[in-house]
Amino acid sequence: MSTVPHQLDALAEEFAGLRSHLIAVAYRLTGSVADAEDAVQESWLRLSGLSAAKRAEIEDRKGWLTTVVGRICLDRLRSATARRERYVGQWLPEPIVTPLGGTPGEDPLEVAVRDEGVRLAAMVVLDKLTPEQRVAFVLHDAFSVPYGEIAGILGCSPDAARQHGSRGRRALDDAAPPPRAAFDEQQEMLQRFVTAVMTGDIQAVAEALHPDVVLIGDSNGKARTTRQIMVGADKLIRFYQGLLKKYAPGAFGVARPVLVNGDLGLYLPATPGGEGYLDLDTHVQAVSFRDGKVVAVYDMCNPDKLTHVPA
Repeated sequence: MSTVPHQLDALAEEFAGLRSHLIAVAYRLTGSVADAEDAVQESWLRLSGLSAAKRAEIEDRKGWLTTVVGRICLDRLRSATARRERYVGQWLPEPIVTPLGGTPGEDPLEVAVRDEGVRLAAMVVLDKLTPEQRVAFVLHDAFSVPYGEIAGILGCSPDAARQHGSRGRRALDDAAPPPRAAFDEQQEMLQRFVTAVMTGDIQAVAEALHPDVVLIGDSNGKARTTRQIMVGADKLIRFYQGLLKKYAPGAFGVARPVLVNGDLGLYLPATPGGEGYLDLDTHVQAVSFRDGKVVAVYDMCNPDKLTHVPA
């Protein structure tokens, strides 16, 4: 009898070594930290719940667990489709916020964001795919899962799974985000943009924005941000001008640089208004750059998606 706890301890240790990989798979599939953690925990319960004989039949534990996580995430994606129909405004992936500086840790989320595939700009593009396309593309192209195994997850033939992956790949090629800029470049570009907005220098703001810049806000009606996708430098300039009038002087001056899915971004803590000014909600903003200019701002202030933001 004493061998059973020992076997589970060894199994738990092996699973811990795979946790970062499984979190990366689940987060890229769902765009939700909570769903990713739940899927990984469920995969552990399924593995540990097998008899010793059944576990011994699994030749590749990493591959088996990846497939299990993929199947769980497919169910989450399908149910998320219905939830998004009731969502107020735009839907963005849940951000993974990590502090600047320091030695990179081995927390599964910190490990996940080192991969360019979980950059927020890339995750936004993944959200354009159907659940089947997303699962087929991510598992095959990012994690080398054979289409035969993906077919088992999707409940279709290998040829159909391959077709889902190909359609997802084409859709992503058409909307590929710009490559990640070097960190020093990100710092310089973000500082130039923030300074221009804070000082109200319209010409400097215009020079910092790409002509095709977009602003996407995510609040689900629980905080203040734009509900419609804003496109074009002119619209964003007017939007930022309006913000400076609605919020107290210095409200945005407490913004702190952080890493958002591995890219430089901003954390704005909640700040009271008063004297006719609005209260400022907590915001996490990810910024994407192209040709040395801001090409996308992702403004996340739905409190339900900021529960994992470090204090």
